[in-house]
Amino acid sequence: MILVTGATGFLGHHLIPQLRAAGQPVRALVRPSSNTQFLQDLGVSLAYTDDISDPAAALAACQGCDRVIHAAGQFRFWGDSPTFWRTNVGGTSALLQAATAVGVQRFIHISTIVVVGTTPERGLLDETTRCYPQEPYQRTKYEAEQLALSYHREKGLPVIVLRPGAFYGPYGRYAFNRLFFEEPLRGWRIKVDGGKRITFPAYVPDVAQGVTLALTNGRPGEVYNICSQSLDHNSVNSVVSDMAGIGRWRINIPKFLVLALAKSWTAVSRYTGREPFYPINMAPYVFQDWHVSTAKAEKELGFRPTPFRKGVQETLQWYRQTGILKG
Repeated sequence: MILVTGATGFLGHHLIPQLRAAGQPVRALVRPSSNTQFLQDLGVSLAYTDDISDPAAALAACQGCDRVIHAAGQFRFWGDSPTFWRTNVGGTSALLQAATAVGVQRFIHISTIVVVGTTPERGLLDETTRCYPQEPYQRTKYEAEQLALSYHREKGLPVIVLRPGAFYGPYGRYAFNRLFFEEPLRGWRIKVDGGKRITFPAYVPDVAQGVTLALTNGRPGEVYNICSQSLDHNSVNSVVSDMAGIGRWRINIPKFLVLALAKSWTAVSRYTGREPFYPINMAPYVFQDWHVSTAKAEKELGFRPTPFRKGVQETLQWYRQTGILKG
């Protein structure tokens, strides 16, 4: 039995069907308020908790499971540090304790490439790159993955860490999907810094592929980048525009203006309590170059990323099915 956290999220919508298609028995740890119909339709057993950081709930969920895929996490470009810490670090701690207690054979921890924080000016970003996390999400995800690896070193828990890139694909409505699909499809045609910056898309079915491969091929104690090919913003915009049948043109917004607006919106959000349209914490993702290497995952796991055009095609098909993109 495999325990999966985050099963109702973006990754879960792609991972659970892959696991069930392979005949794997799955239990999902979910909130009582979550919509779990698709999990039930796939024959997934359910465990419940209102608090992912509750050790008792984690231990109860782990009983009878020999593998754990910990994909639950708090990801936003805006929010206070305690909220990120409770889910990303507290939740990971509870699952690690429980997995150690029941003696699981594999613990797949879903981290993120952005724990690197400040990207190197030259060369590829691989699993040995030094990490300098900059904002609450990055810092708490880095702390969580380091905690997971310490359980491998000190307690012998067979932990494998996967660091995906920027999620995109069907079922996504935030971050990469919003910036590169939804906004241009709705007529918001802008680019920043001349469109020259390098981004790091990760087609979410590929991330699910990486997880299933890590269950059998991953080496405990190791970290693996899971990503598609890195592309500059102009190339991403061109592929999406051509395949969606919209114009390639974009209005360039200078970096100083974007940062000034982001700082202003973020300041206002302290009073409104609502996430700003462009939060300042988005800056490292947009104004840095993310040249990511997946050579290690390809060699050791057998990972094969989907070509970007194919991922875009399938994502746009989903947008058409949902009615967001017409025609």
